[in-house]
Amino acid sequence: MGRKIDLSGLKDNEAEHVLQVVQRDMRLRKKEEERLSELKQELDEEGSRCLLLSRQRCFNQRCCIRCCSPFTFLLNTKRQCHDCHYNICKTCRVYNKQDKAWLCSTCQKSR
Repeated sequence: MGRKIDLSGLKDNEAEHVLQVVQRDMRLRKKEEERLSELKQELDEEGSRCLLLSRQRCFNQRCCIRCCSPFTFLLNTKRQCHDCHYNICKTCRVYNKQDKAWLCSTCQKSR
């Protein structure tokens, strides 16, 4: 960023093509920055919600911290997230083969 390129040796159509590539790159960078900003905001909101719910006495022992669905013995068992250590249900978790551990959807996104 900020470097100047000498395009004087290029033909008009070549210079136009370079300009189109640079403009496309700028649009893609802006779109990626917006996507990352939205993801960061989503993760911050989720963290605040989880902190509030975890303060409720025994809430996470009975319900998933991410979706609030109750745990059951066979159908919706709880597992502990390897990163945040909250209990999560089967729909809110993913098995990480590299760590050989369960991750909640939010911790997976933040990774």
